[in-house]
Amino acid sequence: MSDLAKIFMIFFKIGTLTFGGGYTMLPILQRDIVQKLGWATGEEIIDFYAISQSLPGIVAANTSMLIGYKVKRIPGLLAAVFGIACPSLIIILLIAIFIRNFLDLEIIRHAFNGIRVAVSALIADAAIKMWKGCVKDSVCVVIFLIALAVFTFADISPIIPVVAGALTGVALKRERGRL
Repeated sequence: MSDLAKIFMIFFKIGTLTFGGGYTMLPILQRDIVQKLGWATGEEIIDFYAISQSLPGIVAANTSMLIGYKVKRIPGLLAAVFGIACPSLIIILLIAIFIRNFLDLEIIRHAFNGIRVAVSALIADAAIKMWKGCVKDSVCVVIFLIALAVFTFADISPIIPVVAGALTGVALKRERGRL
């Protein structure tokens, strides 16, 4: 299988199996992209997530775009984006066709409740893995706590704490280099 077909199929699988947004794809990326194929390191995946959050659009699409670009430049980017988007388009079309027939079924309501719980566990797993990969010292803990407080209590764009964290990291690195 060509690399472009492989990129498409991996992101098609990710798009099919991940419910709840871009964070739920992190465990699959770690296993398939980092461990099995070696297309990126765990740190690069975390960096791609950080960049993806700063870009307009969907985190999963942005992340897939960055990985696809890293592997095969523009053709890889396109294969990854089409791969991640196709399952959602297919599922949305099927839901649009059949939703009225199933929405009132109790089993469907219970299924969606179960999906939400499972997605919460996936997001928690991704957060723990990101913590382990990102928080390396007490300065990182302080940046994390400030960003968490801002995200929790302030009604501002997420890009502001992300950019502030980046600038703080750069400033601290420069300052430490001078010491």
